[in-house]
Amino acid sequence: MRGWVTLTIGVAVALSLAGCGGGAKDGEGPAASATSPHDTGPRAAETPVDEALAQQGEALFKSKTCSTCHAFGIRITGPDLAGVTHRRSAEWMEQQMLHPDVMTKEDPISRELLGKYAVQMPNLMLKPEEAKALIEYAKHKDKELEAAGKLTAANTQGR
Repeated sequence: MRGWVTLTIGVAVALSLAGCGGGAKDGEGPAASATSPHDTGPRAAETPVDEALAQQGEALFKSKTCSTCHAFGIRITGPDLAGVTHRRSAEWMEQQMLHPDVMTKEDPISRELLGKYAVQMPNLMLKPEEAKALIEYAKHKDKELEAAGKLTAANTQGR
């Protein structure tokens, strides 16, 4: 009898956890509803890509281990970055990269992302110019995905 009670509780917990997240498959899901003082103004994708900076950003994406948790078009540990430059302002992205620990405490979007992915983005001690290069790389990747027809409403919408 005790085994059945434990099994029933275990199944109930598993089912309730499986139901979390609102069923979103692409993009950031629930964070699309949160607002942030850092995420006002134009989306990062609305400005032209600086290709020289984007090349630096690509190297940083690998050397600073961003690719351990993030990719474009698939989810690893952290959010899928496809379409992020359409969803977020460059200011929000820069603040998230430079001060992820502060952002999850003070920023509603970052807090929701932490709740969804259950992994705190580490502070990689980036310099502002490195964050800018990473943003240009994300813009470049989004342009590539857009040209290939791989950006969807699910991963480009949501402020």
